[in-house]
Amino acid sequence: MKLGMFLRSLALGISILALLSSGTVFSEEKVTAEDLLGRHLDSVGPAAARAAAKSRVFEGTASYRILVGGSGRIDGKAVLVSEGRRFHLMLKINAPQYTGERFVCDGNKTSVAATYMDKTRSEFGEFLRAEDLPLREGLLGGVLSTTWPLLELEARKGKLHYQGLKKVDGVDLYTIAYQPKKGTDLSITLFFDPQTFHHVRTLYTAGINVGLGMAASGDRAEETASARQNQTRYRIEESFSDFKTVDGLTLPNHYDLRFEEELQNGFTKKVDWEVTGGRVLNNVPVDARNFQLQ
Repeated sequence: MKLGMFLRSLALGISILALLSSGTVFSEEKVTAEDLLGRHLDSVGPAAARAAAKSRVFEGTASYRILVGGSGRIDGKAVLVSEGRRFHLMLKINAPQYTGERFVCDGNKTSVAATYMDKTRSEFGEFLRAEDLPLREGLLGGVLSTTWPLLELEARKGKLHYQGLKKVDGVDLYTIAYQPKKGTDLSITLFFDPQTFHHVRTLYTAGINVGLGMAASGDRAEETASARQNQTRYRIEESFSDFKTVDGLTLPNHYDLRFEEELQNGFTKKVDWEVTGGRVLNNVPVDARNFQLQ
């Protein structure tokens, strides 16, 4: 009799687990981009708090590292200033040859500072100067900036395409492809925590063909192989964590910005900026000169 009760309890437990499992799959299948957008906005803060934030200054410490294509680490500071659709990110280190990065958008035009001693830009700077959509669209910096396009997606006329729940670095994340109003060579993917709906990651990728030659035989497979061999690949990753609430808004206190360039000859350069916030100031007066490169 005890054995029979045990078997019935076991069967009931298995049935409950099966129902829970099927319910999880069903709910995941029912997720839409609109659902994710609404929950993401709620995760940032109430609508009134989001609307009230007209400007923001985010300050913190920064650590610059060369991960591939060199070596070294040096510490500095980071400041992100935003007002409406205007944006300025400064990543500064004290080094003799390279002082960091400065990315600016005045709401329409974008600018990237030349930060090497010889007045040239870094590989990262040159890429964002040519492919400026992360600046122009307000994507860079995520919700740390008032320019974050998901705060006013309808006005930006951007589109979101839900791509499912995917495992990234061993963690399941909701995945959305972002399509701006204007075309771009960049593939843009946004990632959200399935529990909190915080935006935790953005991935930008691009492949640009350099000196593409047609295969002499005309064979399509050979043309494709030739294109891949002559392609320079770019990758930008932004990661956000350690969320804290300030003035009714929940924002990340830790920001990681990584850039990778793989040349057609196989040489790869990968650098990383790790930023830890010190303070966030909302609705402070912002000098218009912040959005101009001096």
